[in-house]
Amino acid sequence: MRNKRKISFIAGIITLVIAISAFTTQPVQEDNKPKNLKVLSKKISDEELTKVMRGFNAALGVKCGYCHAPKANGEKGMDFASDANPKKDIARQMIKMTNKINKKYFNKEYDGAIKNIACETCHNGAASPKVIQSTK
Repeated sequence: MRNKRKISFIAGIITLVIAISAFTTQPVQEDNKPKNLKVLSKKISDEELTKVMRGFNAALGVKCGYCHAPKANGEKGMDFASDANPKKDIARQMIKMTNKINKKYFNKEYDGAIKNIACETCHNGAASPKVIQSTK
């Protein structure tokens, strides 16, 4: 009788532990957070960051390796936090420039729509925008 109580008690504890762990979510590890964001919001979600990066890909007709450096030690993939590729800093400067232009000139509502410029305004799917020479 006494052994049955011990076994029942232990089984109850094990069941309780399993039930609690099944309904408890693990905290998000900080390692999953984007690192080295200097222009984009540090509070940006992974999904929103991916959306922004895909927008850059489409606007410039490039892939991730255009701005991001490859991982060190011959590993596959990109080291997204690295600043080794100088084009990443150029991209940051372009984002700042676009934000400044939009704030100063285009952050107004016209006919119910907010007009602004974006990467594709000048790049049109090309890594380097075409420069139009002034005829002055």
